[in-house]
Amino acid sequence: MGDKANAHPGAAGRATAADHPASVRNVVLVGHSGSGKTTLVEALALTAGAVNRAGRVEDGGTVSDYDEIEHRQQRSVQLSLVPLDWDGYKINVLDTPGYADFVGELRAGLRAADAALFVVSASDGVDGSTRVVWEECAAVGMPRAIVVTHLESARADFEEMTRICAQAFGADDPDAVLPLYLPLHGPPGPDGHAPVTGLIGLLSQRLFDYSSGERKESEPGPEELPLIETARNRLIEGIISESEDETLMDRYLGGEEIDLGTLVQDLERAVARGVFHPVLAAAPAAPGARQGLGTVELLELVTGGFPTPLEREAPVVTTPDGRARQVTACDPDGPLVAEVVKTASDPYVGRVSMVRVFSGTLRPDETVHVSGHGLADRGHEDHDVDERIGALSAPFGKQQRSLTHAIAGDLACVAKLSRAETGDTLSAKDDPLLMQPWEMPDPLLPLAIQAHSKADEDKLSQGLSRLVAEDPTMRLEQNQSTHQVVLWCLGEAHADVALERLRSRYGVQVDVVPHKVSLRETFAARSAGRGRHVKQSGGHGQYAICEIEVEPLPGGSGIEFVDKVIGGAVPRQFIPSVEKGVRAQAARGVAAGYPLIDVRITLRDGKAHSVDSSDAAFQTAGALALREAAADAKIHLLEPVAEVTVLVGDEYVGAVMSDLSGRRGRVVGTEQSAGGRTLVRAEVPEIEIGRYAVDLRSLSHGTARFDRVYARHEPMPPQLTDRIREQTQGNP
Repeated sequence: MGDKANAHPGAAGRATAADHPASVRNVVLVGHSGSGKTTLVEALALTAGAVNRAGRVEDGGTVSDYDEIEHRQQRSVQLSLVPLDWDGYKINVLDTPGYADFVGELRAGLRAADAALFVVSASDGVDGSTRVVWEECAAVGMPRAIVVTHLESARADFEEMTRICAQAFGADDPDAVLPLYLPLHGPPGPDGHAPVTGLIGLLSQRLFDYSSGERKESEPGPEELPLIETARNRLIEGIISESEDETLMDRYLGGEEIDLGTLVQDLERAVARGVFHPVLAAAPAAPGARQGLGTVELLELVTGGFPTPLEREAPVVTTPDGRARQVTACDPDGPLVAEVVKTASDPYVGRVSMVRVFSGTLRPDETVHVSGHGLADRGHEDHDVDERIGALSAPFGKQQRSLTHAIAGDLACVAKLSRAETGDTLSAKDDPLLMQPWEMPDPLLPLAIQAHSKADEDKLSQGLSRLVAEDPTMRLEQNQSTHQVVLWCLGEAHADVALERLRSRYGVQVDVVPHKVSLRETFAARSAGRGRHVKQSGGHGQYAICEIEVEPLPGGSGIEFVDKVIGGAVPRQFIPSVEKGVRAQAARGVAAGYPLIDVRITLRDGKAHSVDSSDAAFQTAGALALREAAADAKIHLLEPVAEVTVLVGDEYVGAVMSDLSGRRGRVVGTEQSAGGRTLVRAEVPEIEIGRYAVDLRSLSHGTARFDRVYARHEPMPPQLTDRIREQTQGNP
């Protein structure tokens, strides 16, 4: 790590194909928007020699300011891969979006990585959503480290930020979250702010000065050593307490000086096991500088402390028909098992798939089997197809550099997979396999859309299918009840990006329309109706009379048709015609145009003509009878009610319950959950929770999540019923 006595300032730069999993490190950057993740990636790339100045790709040309800004904005809402070479290792850095709406991209990054680097701003602190992701990583034992950014801010305080991180991330063991370095400050400026110019290694007691733009190592002065004594002792105790050598603590407490090499090895093991989480500091390089502060230390932590792909458990794999299959963890010579973790469309090369290889070796121009199951409810069809892949490449800024192969443990971009979607498995065509998919967040914000013009209508279906193929966190619904096309998204920003991609990538302009919920009608009390359809104007006439009785049934009963005709008043061959007419009218509604449900319709009597009665006549008479019965009865308008469960921090429970009550919700119970959270269960009308995904995020500062499941239809309050009927009459 950076505390090694012979740490060197850099290594040459362009990423190449890895030849052994032990030389690969896959790390995902996690943090809220504005924490400095993308700037940190650029600083790491500069230090590793992948770029010649911050944000500029070393391609012999230049990048315009507009293109650079546009590229950074695109990266801010999607997962991006930046491969680096450092000291003989290939480091795949996965930069994730900081916006909560793009948690699907974050989950994909966690799936593809073997360790996580949490980026927190010294001026902004740790937000609630970052804590939630930390807990997700802790639940699966993913190794984690923390890097503090924005140290150049006048109000930055590294020591205070380290304390906050220990509170936020080390609830069970604060001594497992400790700094490896302390910042060195230069002379104060005119505003009194003393900038950070270097770091002091707590273990090696070496000084690393970045003030010249390059890392220079030296002995600390006598005035600096006392500043680190307390922090150094605490770090050593924290490392030893996590050591697998149980004698080390006794030796340390007995006064023995523990060898630096032993401490570094134990530190690296503890980090790789996910039981110790070091805190580091980083700052971007100044103009013209070759290295950003703390970037060398961070790269050495990644290569020395983060686990190799060999240490990751083998994925759960089955055959496409569900039979279990054992696969050796990360074997380049094993059966091919790779997973598409991101799908994007490029206007020049078509669809590009970012792939993590878990077993075997992926090579260009070979035919692979693509298996995709389990996302049919989100508009993704199940498929098992063979496809010939195109070139393999590694991203380099906006460019793609070709790769000769991608071994188990590595990541690569694959061109020309026209059928593969995010979450799909790639395997050998003669040995098809399927990985268990990772958990996708459920999109709960509806966006109802319609084509802007006839030309857009012709392209809408294809554009939507491509859109959801790229993003499994989006669900496409063709609602048969409301006849709306609905994109279910994770939030407003997610919806805005979807609309922009439809317009800019696929040339489809759409209009957003109010989202409708599936209302229903039912009878409040028993009623009767008579349908008379008699037309005799020369030639073959029409004659059908039927008398029905309608009574309400319990919720969920649907429509029940009963024949109680006596004496053949309605001939047997026409009774199905009456039922067909009644059901057709029920589907059209009897009051406000919404389907009728939960009633029993009994055919009591009727009349027929030996010549003029027909199937069509009795269908019409049945519909007329139902309309007459409705005209003389009170009709309830029914609204769908959802069972809502909200997992929220205890400090926000009162606000959440009050908000649910304001939405006509009924809280049916609460129960304590782990981590100082409460699970609130409620029943809420769906018409009241259309924007709940957005409102709950604001209410809980991004820390709560909720699920909703349709429960039943219930009568709406009279005032709402009257309002909807007025709207229906005004908009036939």
